[in-house]
Amino acid sequence: MCGIVGYVGSKQAYPILINGLYRLEYRGYDSAGIAIIDGDLKMYKTKGKVADLENFVSGKDIKGTIGIAHTRWATHGEPNDVNAHPHYSESKQLALIHNGIIENYASLKEELIQRNYTFKSETDTEVLVYLIEDIMEKEGVPLEEAVRIALNQVIGAYAIVVISKNDPDMLIAARKGSPMVVGIGDDDFYIASDATPIAEYTKEVIYLDDEEIVCVRKGEKIILKTIKNKVKTPYIQKLEMNLTALEKGGFEHFMLKEIYEQPTSILDSFRGRLDAKKGLVKLGGISDYEQKMAKAKRIIIIACGTSWHAGLVGEYLFEDLARIPVEVEYASEFRYRNPVLNEDDIIIAISQSGETADTLAAIQLAKSKGATIIGICNVVGSSIPRTTHAGTYTHAGPEIGVASTKAFTAQVTVLTLMALRMAQMKGTIEKSKFHHLLYELESIPSKVEEALKVDEQIKELARIFTFARNFLYLGRGYNFPVALEGALKLKEISYIHAEGYPAAEMKHGPIALIDREMPVVVIATNKGTYDKVVSNIQEVKARNGRIIAIVTKGDTAVKELADYVIEVPETDELFVPLVATIPLQLLSYHIAVMRECNVDQPRNLAKSVTVE
Repeated sequence: MCGIVGYVGSKQAYPILINGLYRLEYRGYDSAGIAIIDGDLKMYKTKGKVADLENFVSGKDIKGTIGIAHTRWATHGEPNDVNAHPHYSESKQLALIHNGIIENYASLKEELIQRNYTFKSETDTEVLVYLIEDIMEKEGVPLEEAVRIALNQVIGAYAIVVISKNDPDMLIAARKGSPMVVGIGDDDFYIASDATPIAEYTKEVIYLDDEEIVCVRKGEKIILKTIKNKVKTPYIQKLEMNLTALEKGGFEHFMLKEIYEQPTSILDSFRGRLDAKKGLVKLGGISDYEQKMAKAKRIIIIACGTSWHAGLVGEYLFEDLARIPVEVEYASEFRYRNPVLNEDDIIIAISQSGETADTLAAIQLAKSKGATIIGICNVVGSSIPRTTHAGTYTHAGPEIGVASTKAFTAQVTVLTLMALRMAQMKGTIEKSKFHHLLYELESIPSKVEEALKVDEQIKELARIFTFARNFLYLGRGYNFPVALEGALKLKEISYIHAEGYPAAEMKHGPIALIDREMPVVVIATNKGTYDKVVSNIQEVKARNGRIIAIVTKGDTAVKELADYVIEVPETDELFVPLVATIPLQLLSYHIAVMRECNVDQPRNLAKSVTVE
């Protein structure tokens, strides 16, 4: 959440900064602002969207070759013009932007108030820029040293960029618990909270580690050190990002584009890792830990949101195929209790962004207990891949829509590969079945392509239920996590209350809600507990519920009972989540569009939850 862009060089900063903010809109925000130095330190900020900021600065002086820009997601202080970033120091010589939370800001603020400082905003960020200036004046140190000293006094998470009117060729950035990337140009530098704003300007980047500070000046070498004043050698990486992936490509919304990208993103997630003909599954990122994983007495999957739902599918896969006990934990709960962990436990941490604060904290807790951490992540260079012992990228490509779609199916694909490899190593699967599953997995991209053909049918269905107030989603076995994910998608982007349940649990409470006003989505593919699900549908119909059924192509039994039927291609039970989730994503999308909701940027949500 929140977005950061900074630039110093010979080009005009404003076009780079404003374009960067547009690239970062997917992260979720409620206000935006910009600061540029051209003799004076000029600052413009406003509540609302980046377009509102662009309108606000129209006709104003925006010249300058150094600047910082920010989109804010409110934590301390309501969304308004004053609380928007950047923030001045009291003398207005410094400006600072900040992602994260300064947890001890109140005590720091009180100390500064005692020294006659007057604050303008309600934010924790303003406290930090005041503190930096106070240290500069009190101790007579340059800005970069004052930043280092100040960061040793703060508790919490931060990604910051600071500029000074008195040093108009320098950007200072630092991070702890919130991502930051530095882009290197010919004689200029770019700073951002992720690579999307800078990908069109440079392919050479440095990903900052926690408690690192970077100082960049136009035409000079980078200075990198820790907040403990240890000088470090920057590690420059090549940025692999396709700019076309950052555009809508003719689709109305990024979410719809990303739904339609799933045949490719699933294929890319097993490309080079799966050879059905040779009977091979190879995950190079975890090869050194495969033996330990296969011998594990327990796997614990930690994740949040959609990634947690993918983890639930993973639980079925590992237990079904590899016969390894699995627990799936919300990272936010795992980190705050006292879990029983052993050195032979395997922790699989799943995160699309690789920056999820709760998941990172849970990883650190598990590492402190000696557990082995395996990551599944989509963003190269993010914090989780650098924190885990080993891991695997999903290769889903940039996901801009806040509501995760292709990341979910890519995560399930990678978990499937892991479970199949563990089963092969342990000998818990017959060779014939193993080969059958590999061939079937290779066919999934084409089956997802076929599942997308129901789009027009679902659009018509969405018209019927546009103004429903509640939805119930039911599934059993592998389809239970699909029901949870379908309900989450509808909640996230259409603001309709929806709940997912195991179908058998309906009789333990939710059945009381069912009437003719309650749409019930049932994932009723013809595998596993199909007959039981048919019985559940009959129970709903007996209470006048309206059934939307996701069925296997050619189904007849459910068709006779359901009010509306959506067909998906037949596949093995293990892979049903990869095809059955497609119509649920489309249903949530079309309902949201018809309700005139902001599909790509739903209210109150951010793409990556980097603070508690």
